[in-house]
Amino acid sequence: MKPQEVFSKRLKELREENNLTQEQLANKISTSKQVLSRYEKNQREPGINIVSKIADFFEVSIDYLAGRKNQK
Repeated sequence: MKPQEVFSKRLKELREENNLTQEQLANKISTSKQVLSRYEKNQREPGINIVSKIADFFEVSIDYLAGRKNQK
């Protein structure tokens, strides 16, 4: 699986584990629901600033989001 595919999968898993809607998470990381949806569907690649915000919000490493590590 490519890093982008892993990112999309893990982003959705983290969001759902935390009982957040796409709109709620989008608001918390300062993006739109539509953009977040595209990240989850692997239709758009996030920039490093957004990846950092997501990692900080969920308290996981960027390596975890990218699939380089399996430990959050």
